[in-house]
Amino acid sequence: MTPPSDGVVRIRRETKGRNGKGVTVVTGVPLEPAALASFAKQLRQACSSGGTLKDGVIEIQGDHVERVTSALEARGWRVKRSGG
Repeated sequence: MTPPSDGVVRIRRETKGRNGKGVTVVTGVPLEPAALASFAKQLRQACSSGGTLKDGVIEIQGDHVERVTSALEARGWRVKRSGG
């Protein structure tokens, strides 16, 4: 199930509950589940990092906010950095 979206893709960096390891979290990507899985794979490859797709939320291991932001803006989506 895709979380409701207001047309803005949000990116944040999280460490909570991950033993201090940073994760880049992307929410609000306006794609169908199959296309979202493919896009998540492209982002992981662009960042040369692992990650996962959980309930419409893309998680990429490490701090890749700048790289992910530029990849999303290249596709023409409005991107906001949320959190600290």
